[in-house]
Amino acid sequence: MTRRLISSGSPFERDIGYSRAVVSDGWVFVAGTTGYDYAEMTMPERVEDQCRNALETIRKALAEAGASLDDVVRVRYILPDGDDWPPCWPVVSAAFARARPAATMIRAGLQTPEMKIEIEVTARLPRAGDMPPHGRGDGPDGPRPS
Repeated sequence: MTRRLISSGSPFERDIGYSRAVVSDGWVFVAGTTGYDYAEMTMPERVEDQCRNALETIRKALAEAGASLDDVVRVRYILPDGDDWPPCWPVVSAAFARARPAATMIRAGLQTPEMKIEIEVTARLPRAGDMPPHGRGDGPDGPRPS
């Protein structure tokens, strides 16, 4: 079994003792990621901006692993306030337009009150010869008639 750890450089990874992502046997497991701007170590106020930041951090971790948002097969969204979820829909819809992963939204408290969303994903590394999503003639709602 091969295993590779990926860090985003967040001090939280070091202080708490986790990796942003773990690559193991063709899978990429990305830790729950909040909306911090790690370059500035600031948290935007708007949930949509936090969602974008979280997805960008996830995208970078996936790229380092050799994958992309299009390779995500499972996503979990965790929000303390369910009313904050609908404003995120356009952001997540654009991010996962091709992958259309299995998804779950969970209402739960996060580590600090300023955190409005946390996103966790699992992706499968692409293999040579893999066709892109819907590459076999499938449309966004399933197989197309022949």
